[in-house]
Amino acid sequence: MKSNSSGFPITPQGNKSGRVVVDPVSRIEGHLRIEVELKDGKIANAWSSSTLFRGLEIILKGRKPEDAQHFTQRSCGVCTYVHGLASTRAAEDACKVTIPENATLIRNLVMGCQYMHDHLVHFYHLCGLDWIDVAGALQADPKKAAALANSISPRKTKAEDLKAVQATLKKFIDSGQLGPFTNAYFLNGHEGYYLSPELNLIGTAHYLEALKIQLLPARAMAIFGGKNPHPQFMQVGGVTCYKSLEKEKIKQFRDLLMQTKNFIDQVYIPDLIAIAGQYKDWTQYGGCQNFLTFGEFPTKGQELDTRYFPAGIVMGRKFGEVKDFDPGKIAEHVRYSWYKGDKALHPYQGETDPKYTDMFGEDRYSWMKAPRYEDKAMETGPLAQVLVAYAKGHPKVKPLVDHVINTLGIKVENLYSTLGRIAARGIETAVVAEHCVDMLDQLEGNLAAGKNQIIEDIEMVDKAEGVGFVNAPRGGLSHWLKVGDKKIDNFQLVVPSTWNLGPRCANDLLSPVEEALVGTPVADASRPVEILRTVHSFDPCIACGVHVIDGDTNQVHKFKIR
Repeated sequence: MKSNSSGFPITPQGNKSGRVVVDPVSRIEGHLRIEVELKDGKIANAWSSSTLFRGLEIILKGRKPEDAQHFTQRSCGVCTYVHGLASTRAAEDACKVTIPENATLIRNLVMGCQYMHDHLVHFYHLCGLDWIDVAGALQADPKKAAALANSISPRKTKAEDLKAVQATLKKFIDSGQLGPFTNAYFLNGHEGYYLSPELNLIGTAHYLEALKIQLLPARAMAIFGGKNPHPQFMQVGGVTCYKSLEKEKIKQFRDLLMQTKNFIDQVYIPDLIAIAGQYKDWTQYGGCQNFLTFGEFPTKGQELDTRYFPAGIVMGRKFGEVKDFDPGKIAEHVRYSWYKGDKALHPYQGETDPKYTDMFGEDRYSWMKAPRYEDKAMETGPLAQVLVAYAKGHPKVKPLVDHVINTLGIKVENLYSTLGRIAARGIETAVVAEHCVDMLDQLEGNLAAGKNQIIEDIEMVDKAEGVGFVNAPRGGLSHWLKVGDKKIDNFQLVVPSTWNLGPRCANDLLSPVEEALVGTPVADASRPVEILRTVHSFDPCIACGVHVIDGDTNQVHKFKIR
C-alpha cells in the first residue's frame, strides 16, 4: 500500500461517474436508503432517505404522560431504555420534580450499560466488516498474529487459539454458507481493504468473542431494569427496583460490569488503535462542521448543568469556543420530508402530519424531519460529546484522547472524520465504563449509610410543558411534551438519527451524513464500501424492520406499494 508524505495510506479511487444507490443499508437498525452522485470516482452529492414511518407522536395524543415511556420504548428494538428515559424526564420536567439521588445513580448505571453494549456491538458487528477482511484472516500466520496481539494488549493471546479460529473460519467459508458475511465486499478481494492478514485474524477472533461479551452489559441492565430490552423499572419520580438494592444483586451487577470493562480496556481499545493505525487516510474523509451534545449522567435529577459529560455546542469546528446549549434554538424542518407543510417549527409547536409523495423524486425524499440548531445542521453522538468534553478539559476524556492521537501520530483536527467518529465512540465507552464503577461505589455507600429512597410521589399537573434530554449512545435524543387536562396534548420525538441522517432543510443545507459523504473517493462503484464506512460511523438507528432475502439467490426483494 502506497503512502503519502504524511505517512497515511493513499486511498484507492476509481474513475466512475453517475448515481450509486445503497438500499437498504444493512448492519443498522431500521430502513435507510443512501444515494450518491459520483464524479470521476469521488462523491459529489448525496441524499439520505429513511423509508419507514413511525408516527408515535400521533399514537401518544390523549394518553397519560406517565405512560408515554411504555409506548416510546417501542420506537426501536435497540434504544428502548433511552426513549423510556427521555419520556420520563419530560414528564418530570413538566411536574418540576427532583428524583432521589439513588434513582439518578441507578438510571445512570443502566444507561452506562446501554453505552457499553451499543458501542461494542457497533465496533465489532456493525462497522467492523467495513474494515476487517474476514476471508483475509486465512492468510495470517497465527504465531505472528499472537505476537502482535501481545504487543498491543496486556491480555495474553496464544497462537494455538488463533489457529483454532482460523480452522473454524476455513471450514465456515469452504461450506459456502457464509451467514452474516454473505455478499460482503471483501470476498474475492477489494482494494479498499488493507489491514495486514494478522490484524484481520485478530479482528475476526474478537468479532466472534464480542458476540458473547455484548451479552454481559445487557444482563446487567436487566438486574436493575427487570428485563432487557424494554426495562420496567422506571416511573415518573424515580425507580421501583427495590429487589436490586440487595447486596447479592449489586454483586451480580458489579461482576458483569467488571468483565465488560476488562474487555473494553484490554481488547476493544487496543484493537481500535491497531486497526486505525492502518487506515489513517480515513482521517481525511467523512467530517462535519457543527456538533451538538446534551451531556449525560446527571448527579441531580436530569439537570443539564450537573452532568458528568458536559452539554455544549461547537460551530465551524471551533472546538476551542464551546457554546452553551439553548433548547430554544432547535427547529424541525419538513421541506424535503414526507409531511404536510414547509414551516420549520420548534418541537413544542411540532406537527406530525404525514403526506407521502414519491419515493424516487428529488423534492421530498425521507420520512425523517430535519432538525436544525440556529438553522445549522449539527452532528450529534460520540464525536460531538468527546470534542466538547475535551475542549472543557474533562479529566478522563482529555488524557485518553491525547493517548489515542499521540499513539496514532495524528492531530485533534483529524478527529473531524469517519475514523475520528469511530475512535470517539471507543474513547466514550472506556470513560463510561470507569464512571460506572465510581457510580456503583457511590450507590453502595448510600445504601450502607441507610439512604434507601428511590422514588418520589408525584401528581401530574393539569397543564404544562416538559422536555427530556438524553445523550443516547447514538447522540442527542429529546422528547417534548405538552400536557393539557393531565393528558398528552402534543408530543414530539427529536432523535439522534434525524439530526445525523435526516434530509436537507428548507435552506437546502445537507444533513450531517450527506455532508460527510461528499468528497469521499470510491474505488469500486459496484461495491461501494466507502459509503458504508461513513454511514456506519454514525451508527444509524432508524426503527425496527424486516429485510426479505431469497434464501436461494441471496437477492433482496423489492416491493412498491401504492
